[in-house]
Amino acid sequence: MICDKEPSIPEHPVSSLPGPEKLRMEWSLPSFINLFLPEFPHRNVPGHEHFQVLGYIAKGSFGPILKVKDKSKQKIYAVKVIPKSEILRLGVLEQSKEEVVVQRQVHHPFVHDLQDCWQTQRHIYIMCDYCSTGDLYTYWVMIGQFGEDLVKVFAAELGSALGKHIYMTRNTFGMENVLLTDQGHLRLADFGLSRRLERGGTAFTICGTIQYMAPEVLSGGPYNHAADWWSLGILLFALATGKFPVSPEPDHCSMLRRVRNVPYEMPKNFSPPFALLLTELLCKTPVRRLRTLERFKRQTFFHGTPFDSHLLQKTPMVLILELKNRPDRPAKARRGLTLEPFPNFDCDFLLTSPCTPTATDLSPTLANMERVEALMQSYVPQGDASQREVFV
Repeated sequence: MICDKEPSIPEHPVSSLPGPEKLRMEWSLPSFINLFLPEFPHRNVPGHEHFQVLGYIAKGSFGPILKVKDKSKQKIYAVKVIPKSEILRLGVLEQSKEEVVVQRQVHHPFVHDLQDCWQTQRHIYIMCDYCSTGDLYTYWVMIGQFGEDLVKVFAAELGSALGKHIYMTRNTFGMENVLLTDQGHLRLADFGLSRRLERGGTAFTICGTIQYMAPEVLSGGPYNHAADWWSLGILLFALATGKFPVSPEPDHCSMLRRVRNVPYEMPKNFSPPFALLLTELLCKTPVRRLRTLERFKRQTFFHGTPFDSHLLQKTPMVLILELKNRPDRPAKARRGLTLEPFPNFDCDFLLTSPCTPTATDLSPTLANMERVEALMQSYVPQGDASQREVFV
């Protein structure tokens, strides 16, 4: 510190690189790995060797979603495999990191749990619980609309999830983001569009499914957690009627004009308590909108409905379980997609029979995922975030 002499610089910097052991340290990792730290720990061998790849679940927005089995726990998980090249090309690095940050902080009976995440040289992996029943959108398409009794349970579960996490806003969410448990109850999933907000904070980003967006979101902000409750109102309206109150427009400006001009009249077959609930959720002025769990629970519509998570989930959702066993459910779940997960992928490498999920020990473990990565270089992302249904 007191010497005028400049620090010496090696004449040949390459020869002074640390040895193989020190290369494992964060400061010496390549930039394309450092970019994803610390949210995605770097692992040379992704996962654990007792994880067995069973098959494919869906084509996600950025990459495939794999179905894996923990042999020691005999439990199934879903692993999102996302190419780093796609994340960087689309400029969604912070969004990808935010997804796991939010999920680590959120622990709630009606929120989908994050189990683990990591990165390798070319991909990031996000592992969550596996919901074999699929997503709410599939069942809505199958039945057309739900009765108020079922909508009431769904509303109580989603309202509980929204109301308990006042430091998070999802901007918008839809039926595709709502997974179903083995008993037909809900789990709010996919936090890729979430933003953490301090109490009273606001955001400006426009992202999400346009038909669920609140007017203040469509206009470019600012918006806060009141926007989540608007989205809940749209979802409940669609569940009960089989259609959205406003048809989608090709851009945000056109959609905003429609949303501002439509009076959101309630169908005559709605019970007065349900119509009142939706009217308060779909208030176009955020400060007057129903936007707290306590006010939500006091609605006449929920008279006699427990908001305790254990009591809400005590009774299986019989209609959902009946629909799950219908022969046409797999086709509805695929949304017109083929069983081929993506082109030019060696399906036989992962599965004992081409593109057919299996639970035999012949399937490779995630320890072989680096070989999978090499095959995935030809993967071209297809579809959108709505195509994440379980193919079973």
